[in-house]
Amino acid sequence: MSNDSLQIRVQEEVLTFINSRQSLQLATAGKNGEPYASYSPFAIGDDCLYVLLSEMAVHATNLQENSVAAVMIIQDEDSAKELFARKRVNYSIKAELLSYDSPEWSLGINTLAERHGDRINKLSQLSDFKLFKLTPTGGRYVKGFGKAYTLAGDGLTGSEVQHMTGGHTKRNAA
Repeated sequence: MSNDSLQIRVQEEVLTFINSRQSLQLATAGKNGEPYASYSPFAIGDDCLYVLLSEMAVHATNLQENSVAAVMIIQDEDSAKELFARKRVNYSIKAELLSYDSPEWSLGINTLAERHGDRINKLSQLSDFKLFKLTPTGGRYVKGFGKAYTLAGDGLTGSEVQHMTGGHTKRNAA
């Protein structure tokens, strides 16, 4: 299989997988570097993800103080054939707080509402809810042992896909 066809196939798989999930895991850091793990429902934009977060939640405050974070979208345990190699995509992201009166706010809220229903429209009317655009700056797609790919470059599928090889070897006895 040529590198171009591998890249196209993996990029299509990544988008199909992301579309099959409703929520993401979010790793943020506060102003003192204190890590925080959370989750949020999300929607898929044009090479980005949208999340609507309450300022009362730690992750929203963290993203406003530190726009660098990480996201993981992962297969449910119940559907995984192998617990140690669940299908997942990880991204390093740059978070952008979108202004309530911007065209991007409307686009993000509409995208979230299409995916998650009218609850989004109700939550978006509350002043503590903030809309964040999460833009991947690189990532990794894992679909099993020996089936891991680096997603180099910006965007949900990266500009270049590289198959990761040579990782698992048997330990030598001491």
